Amino acid sequence: MLDVIIVGAGQAGLAMGYYLRQGNYKFVLLDGEKRIGDSWRNRYDSLQLFTPRGYCALPGMNLNGNQNEFPSKDEIANYLEAYAKHFSIPVRLNITVLKIRKKGNEFEVYTPKEILQSKRVIIASGAFQRPFIPAMSQNFSNDIFQIHSSQYHSPKQIPEGPVLVVGGGNSGTQIATELAASREVTIATSQPFTFLPLTIIGRSMFTWLEKIGLLYAGTNTRRGRWFQKRKDPIFGFECKELIRNGGITVKPKVISTLQDKVIFSDSSTCHIQNVIWSTGFIPNYEWIEVKGALNQAGLPIHTRGVSGVRGLYYIGLPWQHQRGSALLCGVGRDAEFVFSMIEREVEELS
Repeated sequence: MLDVIIVGAGQAGLAMGYYLRQGNYKFVLLDGEKRIGDSWRNRYDSLQLFTPRGYCALPGMNLNGNQNEFPSKDEIANYLEAYAKHFSIPVRLNITVLKIRKKGNEFEVYTPKEILQSKRVIIASGAFQRPFIPAMSQNFSNDIFQIHSSQYHSPKQIPEGPVLVVGGGNSGTQIATELAASREVTIATSQPFTFLPLTIIGRSMFTWLEKIGLLYAGTNTRRGRWFQKRKDPIFGFECKELIRNGGITVKPKVISTLQDKVIFSDSSTCHIQNVIWSTGFIPNYEWIEVKGALNQAGLPIHTRGVSGVRGLYYIGLPWQHQRGSALLCGVGRDAEFVFSMIEREVEELS
């Protein structure tokens, strides 16, 4: 029997694996992708992180290159793959976890071919589990091209004609900026944009966020609670300049659609040919069939990643304890804490 099964071999699972390696545990990471890092590789071609390399490293291994410059998504994918190899973290790929149950003091992890047993389970399946597309998308006629932002790779996959990007987060604005070089682009957003520079006085915004005590401020602190309530800013000014110069049109929230027509919250309308839904993701934990693990909304019940169910843990949740919890720069801190809780559990049982 395994000591620990980690569900997910992305940055969160690998950070957890790093610490379990230090503790001489018998464990394995299960992941549905073909290669470690594929969740990054499969994102849009031009994706560049807005966190510099110095803030993109997991515990024990730096990301090579200028630490003040911004890496591509493929750099991150390859780094994660190299990280697993460097620390000999045991990963089994192409394995979908169908459900998890608890039987006595042990967990049963169901996969298509076998049932694995473990004393503990760590859920590291990430924040981007199920793409969300509003039901109104079904009101468009069949000749309207529409995809979720997670399916977008490059402008060449989008048919000719104007593009409506629904959603004004960092992904939506980056995609809109790229498309604006060759298309008429409109962004529909429910809230005004807040733009921040990537650097101030030659130093990354993340350096300043750390210096003023916000980046790693816990959710149990006044600063952390204040920061958690803030809407995420848009990093960089490319999109801002395009909006100012008329290269991108901004519209308010989309409230309804019909055939090729979109109606916005200010009652204005437009006719479109292509839609990219940059409307985020919704969590999916239906496969965790463990009593007491989830609340009525189907979300994990935990304190800093520690479930009330003995032996069950989480890592990589948005705001699990601080802003960096779901980011490369902060997930290692949470992994170290969760590992310390596992060590405490082992001591209590010995």
